[in-house]
Amino acid sequence: MRSLLFVPAHDGRKCEKGLASGADALILDLEDAVPQPEKALARQRCAAFVAGHRAHMRLFVRINALSTPEALADLDAIVPAAPYGLMLPKCERGADVARLAALVAEREAGKAPLRILPIVTETAASLFHLGSYATDAGPRLCGLFWGGEDLAADIGAKANRDAQQRYTAPYQMARALTLLGATAARVPAFDAVTTDFRNPDGLLAQAMEAERDGFSGKVAIHPAQIAPIHAAFTPTETELAQARRIVAAFDAAPTAGALALDGRMLDRPHYLSAQRLLARGLPCPT
Repeated sequence: MRSLLFVPAHDGRKCEKGLASGADALILDLEDAVPQPEKALARQRCAAFVAGHRAHMRLFVRINALSTPEALADLDAIVPAAPYGLMLPKCERGADVARLAALVAEREAGKAPLRILPIVTETAASLFHLGSYATDAGPRLCGLFWGGEDLAADIGAKANRDAQQRYTAPYQMARALTLLGATAARVPAFDAVTTDFRNPDGLLAQAMEAERDGFSGKVAIHPAQIAPIHAAFTPTETELAQARRIVAAFDAAPTAGALALDGRMLDRPHYLSAQRLLARGLPCPT
């Protein structure tokens, strides 16, 4: 998935607009986007929307944190509707994903196992456990997503970006650890949202940096952000053609540790990078 778009789960108009946004997936938000008095209604609307549209688009639902009394009510309402997956906020370690998986399994009643996409940097404590997703999260883990807004609140920072709108050191570290944690767990890493949705050039630059560094996609908060994100994360035909040539060369010489192609010496890391790029050029499974 190149793009995942947040939409408020209780706002039917925005959910419908999300379907037409071109995003690879929607995240129907039951957490931050929904005021407390509207949580129950939001669950009902979200479940109905998922049941009606799950065949047409990958639909994640961001439930409330497991530490809140809302989480179990979210699961009771949403799991029977069988979304594509759940987003888990305030996740501090791989064991939290396994705990959610057990709660989901109790409610699935024979349906296909739901995927779990945790937000893994919303507290300072979470940064010390990003290696645990490789060992403790379990098979439902489908990626890691980082963000800097809640982390800044937890730290008590005045801002998480400098005067040039670059992340300051703590958030650069959180971003890098998310990427490394996802790589260790062999799942995609998704880059944080860009809150300035009226700055497509800035978004494109950030998305291109994320793609360069190894992120698989980026999360959006507005439909206008989808086109720049896709521009950054969609391989060009030239890139795909070159990757096919690299893969074909190594497949033809399975015992070779390195080989020459177009006057360059390539080794196994180039082969793995080419395979990953080709995988990104394929349609995402539903």
